[in-house]
Amino acid sequence: MDVGERLKAVRVQNNLSQRELAKRAGVTNSTISMIEKNSVSPSISSLKKVLNGIPISLVDFFAEDVNAQKTQQVVYNSDELMEIGTGDILMSLVGKAFPRRQMTFLIETYPPNSDTGEEMLQNDAEEGGYIVEGKIELTIGNDVYILGKNDSYYFDNNQPHRFRNPYKKVCKIVSATTPGNF
Repeated sequence: MDVGERLKAVRVQNNLSQRELAKRAGVTNSTISMIEKNSVSPSISSLKKVLNGIPISLVDFFAEDVNAQKTQQVVYNSDELMEIGTGDILMSLVGKAFPRRQMTFLIETYPPNSDTGEEMLQNDAEEGGYIVEGKIELTIGNDVYILGKNDSYYFDNNQPHRFRNPYKKVCKIVSATTPGNF
């Protein structure tokens, strides 16, 4: 999906100018312009900050035709997962068409030297995850945790946090966030 094109469409749909969105999000007008022109690929934390100015969640931002199905899908094959990550980090959303979502369920892939961004993530949710393979560095506030295969985490997302893979191997995580407004 073209992040810049999608941001522009969502911004226009919400009757916001680039200047107004930049003001609401606390970023410069040129930041919005560069994202929309695909001159830069925003980190997850940067994109979330911009989307908070609309406001719209990452899941809703990347969702397409979520109400198109008449019957509720239960099983999702790997090719039916919706990709919502930016940059090198791959986040695959399970259950993209589920109505009135109460949970965001993700399969996350962090390549070596990937990072959710310098700016810490923070929102009103709870998050839990399980490390399927590799290692990840999780920073919550001033505390840094190193988690490896079969380790897990659960924390209050209103604390500033960040995920980083400074290691030489890919890290895969299965995670869930509630409420479903990732």
